[in-house]
Amino acid sequence: MSRRVLVITPTYNERENLHAFLDALFAVAPQVDVLVVDDHSPDGTGELADEVAARDPRVRVRHRAGKLGLGTAYLEGFQWALSEGYDVVFEMDTDLSHDPRYVPEFIRAIEAGADVVVGSRNIPGGGVEGWGPGRHLVSKGGSVYARTILGLDVRDLTSGYKAFTRAALQRIDLDGVKSNGYSFQIELTYRAVLRGLRVAEVPILFVDRRAGASKMSRKIFAEAVVMVWKLRLDAMRGRM
Repeated sequence: MSRRVLVITPTYNERENLHAFLDALFAVAPQVDVLVVDDHSPDGTGELADEVAARDPRVRVRHRAGKLGLGTAYLEGFQWALSEGYDVVFEMDTDLSHDPRYVPEFIRAIEAGADVVVGSRNIPGGGVEGWGPGRHLVSKGGSVYARTILGLDVRDLTSGYKAFTRAALQRIDLDGVKSNGYSFQIELTYRAVLRGLRVAEVPILFVDRRAGASKMSRKIFAEAVVMVWKLRLDAMRGRM
């Protein structure tokens, strides 16, 4: 693939996972670059990323003043990717719940014409390992809830494993994105569909994080419940 590919991975206390993530990613996609967006991790993730970047030109690091949220980290990364001329941009978690072995499949989907590719746990071949019944209910229930209100056919609206073409990011209107937490992924996909972009889903097996603590909270989930209705109303008013 001749296109320039960037993987954005926001970090907060991911020191235990960073090396393993990068090793696994470069093993299957040695041609990609990585942007680590670190929110001033107390465990020294940002400093470790700097050490890796000093040795490997494929790795870049952006440091932020504090824990500012997943959505803003990705938006900052997207803007940087556009300014640097990247053609394909991935969202991936550092904790290896997003298995890098699927990256080539995402790229093939883009080569086949997709504008946005979603790593889906909710289509044949996809699934989850390591979750209890409660987490399954939150994830699948949240996706069904959002799909119903927004009228979307995408099966996994809450997936954070995504890839965008440059043209898709330019058309989504990043400056207008309102969400920052759990609903951020829903909003990006909704904006893509509203603009007539082709969204493809590829099956993934999501494996719960092996080290560190989950960033999910009741506050983040509650934000998503309300935000879905705001997105629907804004779309009806032509504000999306």
